[in-house]
Amino acid sequence: MAKKRVAVIFGGRSGEHQVSLNSAASVIGALDKDRYEVIPVAITPEGKWFAGVEPAQMLAGQDPEQLGQRVALLADPTYGGLAPVGDGSVRVEQLRPIDVAIPVLHGTFGEDGTVQGLLELANIPYVGAGVMASAVGMDKVMMKTVFARHDLPQVHFCHFLRRDWERDPEAVLDRVEQLGYPVFVKPANLGSSVGISKARNREELRRAIDLAASYDRKIIAEEFADAREVEVSVLGNDDPMASLPGEIIPLNEFYDYEAKYVEGKSRLVIPARLPDETMLELQRLAIRAFKALDCAGLARVDFFLRRDNGAVLINEINTIPGFTRTSMYPKMWEATGIPYQDLLDRLIELALERHREKNRSRTTFQPSVAAG
Repeated sequence: MAKKRVAVIFGGRSGEHQVSLNSAASVIGALDKDRYEVIPVAITPEGKWFAGVEPAQMLAGQDPEQLGQRVALLADPTYGGLAPVGDGSVRVEQLRPIDVAIPVLHGTFGEDGTVQGLLELANIPYVGAGVMASAVGMDKVMMKTVFARHDLPQVHFCHFLRRDWERDPEAVLDRVEQLGYPVFVKPANLGSSVGISKARNREELRRAIDLAASYDRKIIAEEFADAREVEVSVLGNDDPMASLPGEIIPLNEFYDYEAKYVEGKSRLVIPARLPDETMLELQRLAIRAFKALDCAGLARVDFFLRRDNGAVLINEINTIPGFTRTSMYPKMWEATGIPYQDLLDRLIELALERHREKNRSRTTFQPSVAAG
């Protein structure tokens, strides 16, 4: 059987560029080279695409322009692959077709539907959520609005625009304070806890909003929940399944960027020590959240578990979760019985299955011919 050509796309223009390199290094290292021809595709922080550059080389500080070939992904379904770029021109005659793509792009310009839209135009199967689910999952305001429409339990929240803050900061402060203190303030469209602050009074709230507004034009504020932080991995397309839950015990005050990515700043407990009925509720709600956004392939759903009454609240969904061997998403599946390499095989098959299903639908207008 011919090997499938798998493009692993990583790096990107977001603030989570480094996180993406770490995830991609693990993915590329684990893909079965007897089954797949792996094409590493690096995107620089400036947005240039290079084929043949390994994430480990970028992590070591090497220049992609000196290592790989600059390429463009042709958004043309008659080509469906990467073409070299030289002197500003695209050389279609040197096309490298792609059977399936794995976007390992955390944050904006990769997890938000932009790259997914490009792959859709090129008619290339890809791992993970589609354009709409990626965009909604990235925008915390839209995500929580959809969750509310599906009666999924979550903390109270409000949102506003940077322009609102600049025009009338006192009115914004008054509105956010209705949630009570302490309150969390976040950019609406960033992941990895970038730009998030916990405010305990009006002065801290001002600083928190200024910080969030430096990252995004849309800001969300959420009530504080004294809760345990629990996560569930979801795998599948139209009939998804959920993993055993895992609990994160941050050693910082909350699960911020440092707690996520600096070794020793948090502790992971997989499976979480929870009653069976709570585990089942977390799995049930994770699948409901996945379906509410019409996700595909994979997602990690993050929960709060209130300490006072044990109530389960959905925090957010991540459509391209961290994917190193020590990341929560694959570790929860490993505890559930699916090893890392097998998980990648399943994700590729799910991408191909979803692509076949989409291609069953009529996508172009076919005018009817009037009888007589």
